Parts: sequence; structure tokens; C-alpha cells
Amino acid sequence: MKSVVCHSAKDLRIENTELPALGEHQLRVNVAYGGICGSDLHYYQHGGFGTVRIKQPIALGHEVSGVVDGLGSQASGIAKGQRIAISPSRPCGHCRFCQAGQHNHCLNMRFYGSAMPFPHIQGAFSEQIIIEGYQAHPIADHLSLSEAALAEPLSVGLHAIQRAGSVLGKQVLVTGCGPIGSLLIGALRRAGAARIVAADIADLPLKCAKEMGADETINLKSDAAALDKYKVDKGQFDVVFEASGSEAALRVGLDTIVPRGVLITVGMGGDISLPMTQVVAKEVDLRGTFRFHAEFATAVRFLNEGLVNGKPVITGILPVERAIEAFDLAADKSQSLKVQIAFADAA
Repeated sequence: MKSVVCHSAKDLRIENTELPALGEHQLRVNVAYGGICGSDLHYYQHGGFGTVRIKQPIALGHEVSGVVDGLGSQASGIAKGQRIAISPSRPCGHCRFCQAGQHNHCLNMRFYGSAMPFPHIQGAFSEQIIIEGYQAHPIADHLSLSEAALAEPLSVGLHAIQRAGSVLGKQVLVTGCGPIGSLLIGALRRAGAARIVAADIADLPLKCAKEMGADETINLKSDAAALDKYKVDKGQFDVVFEASGSEAALRVGLDTIVPRGVLITVGMGGDISLPMTQVVAKEVDLRGTFRFHAEFATAVRFLNEGLVNGKPVITGILPVERAIEAFDLAADKSQSLKVQIAFADAA
């Protein structure tokens, strides 16, 4: 079967790989679509991020959907031919964090396409994969498999909202309106945010943010002072979601957040300088957010029931044979948001 394998920075190959044996509680899945994530791009462009580096060839990808092709002898609750979204989260269930309900911090996490542990955890950008039964989330008949592959980035946004606490009736700023930022906006609309302002440095993500439910969009590249009105009286936003990983965006968030507001850092941009005097004086509640677990089921339900429409986020779909082209397209933020790889001609 074909797999999309990264060997090092700028060394991405489409290779033939072997499918592992099917366990008695497992499912064999024909992968339909896989979305290229920011972490996949970091591996492709830089060979990793921060201290995480590729040390052996790794199949990338963790935003996938597919069709069940085979069942282990003890698998139950799902049928061959079932169309599914696939959760990439595979915690051990036994470590102290899993036992505390913090599965995203599992000490033995096997998250698809991750070079954090060694040996690396192989990803899901393959024509077929073997999954655990609990990873399979059936999708509605009307939902395309392309849209179903958005369940993972939507889950990231949902977990960020969980970290923020209630956003009901709140004034919210989202900086960085790529796929996760835009899907986050759709989730914020569903969660009852009163007003959502979206900021970015490009028009394409801002157009998407508007379609996903932002009340106001601001291009900080063409209008750097557009957020100044939100800095008055110690700030206007109750909650800020920083989804770009940019130091400048984080500082804008601190300038515009109200005292005792909650600032959620979603984007990973590496080490940055933090204005601690401002954090202290405003009593800002600065919180990180990392992956998700239980939110995946909620994301699939939102997509199944049409509570969040992710279609505006998808800007390109290329066949697996053109996977390298797909990665280059995804890296061009002037013309792409979510680029997906098609592994099968499934509807």
C-alpha cells in the first residue's frame, strides 16, 4: 500500500509499506481523506519542531476518515462498509494522567504521526490502516468523508474552549484564522459567544473566519491599528484564543484582554518573550491547550448534526500520488487553508 513518509526536512516520499496484522479487537480501514496539519508541515519543512526531531522515517498524518474494510474476530458494534471519522488519540488508559481523565497527557500516548517518542508513532497517511475499535466514530449518511476528516482539528478547538471555561455571552478575540482558528470560531458560535472578532495577516483565512461565524474580521497586516479601539479602558475582550503561534499576536491579545481575562494559547510557534509585567498587572489567566480526547466524539456529533459546517475550511484536495504537491500547497498560506490528500475515490 502507498504511504506518505517523511525522512527528514524536505524529504517526503510516497512509499510502499506493509499493513500490520489485524488484531482480534481491531478494524482494518480503507483511508479516504487525510488533512495536512501544521505539525505535518513542521516535519516536512523543518524536520520537526522545537526539540522534537525526526530520527527515523515516519508516516505522517492524523486527520483522517475512511471506510471499514475488515473486522477482527472479537470486534463488535460496527460493520464492514461503515463510513467513519478516525480519532488519532490512543492513550494507554492506565497511567496516572489517564486515570485522572487527562488522556491527552498520557505518558504512553500513541498519537498518529508523532516523532515525540522514539521509536516514532507512525501516522495515518496510508491507503489502509489498522485501528482500535474505539477510534472509529460513525458518520451520518449526508456527511462527506472529506468533511469527516475535519473532526480532528475541530476537536482541538473544542478542547481549547473547554480550557477557557464558559464563553457564553463573552466578548472573544481569535488571532490566527487558519483551519483550527476558523473551526474554533464555528465552535465558539455554537458555545454561545456574544461577539467574535477574528484577526489575521491574510485575507483568505479572514474570509473563512467570516463564513464560520466571526462578527468582525481584521487584517493586521493592512491595518495594524485596527485593534487599538479594543485596548481602551484596560481592554475589551473577556477571552482571547491565540491560534497563530506568533509573539506579536500574543502581545496584541494581552493588550486587548480585560483584567482577569482568560488567554488560551493554541498555536505552537516556539519560544517567545512574554511581557510578565502586563500579565501580572492585569491578572491575566494564561492557559495552554494541547490536543484533545473526549472532544472528538463531540466534534463528530457537531459535524453529523450540521451544528458546525466545516466546508469553508477545505481549500484543496489532491490524490495521494500528488502528496508532495499537496504539502507545498498547504504551506502556501496565501492560497490555502486545509489541504487534504485523497486516498480513495469514496464519497
